Amino acid sequence: MREEILRDAVSWAVASCTPEEIDRLNILQASVLAMQRAIALLTVRPAFLIIDGNYFKPVPGIPHQTLVHGDARFASIAAASILAKTFRDEAMEALSPEYPAYGWEQNKGYPTAAHRRAIVLHGITPHHRRSFVLLAPPVLF
Repeated sequence: MREEILRDAVSWAVASCTPEEIDRLNILQASVLAMQRAIALLTVRPAFLIIDGNYFKPVPGIPHQTLVHGDARFASIAAASILAKTFRDEAMEALSPEYPAYGWEQNKGYPTAAHRRAIVLHGITPHHRRSFVLLAPPVLF
C-alpha cells in the first residue's frame, strides 16, 4: 500500500521527533509535534485535518477533528498510519547494521525479549528513549 499512497496521494509528508524530544515532552506531545511537522511539510495545505486519537494541538488556520480509531474509519488516516509505520520500520532497518545486537531489522524497535536481553548485555544506544521503562525493575525479596 505504501507505494500506492506515495504515488496517488494529493500530498504527503512524514516527520519525527528525536529520542531527546520524546524524553523531554512525553510520547503523546512528541507524537503531536511530529504530526505538526509533517503538516508543515505538505505541499498542499489541508482545508481540514482529521486526526487519529483523542488529542491534538490545533494548527493555526486549519480546523481539525480528532477521531478515536479513525484509522479504521477513514482511508486518509489509515494511509498516514501506513506511511508512518513503514518509514519508521525503514529507519530502524537502517540503524540495524550500526547496532546489530538489538535486532532492529526484525523487531523495529519494539521491546521484544531479545531486544531487552541486548539492553542488559550491551546497554542503551543514543537511539533509545531514556524515559521509557526499558527493562523490568528488579524483583526484591
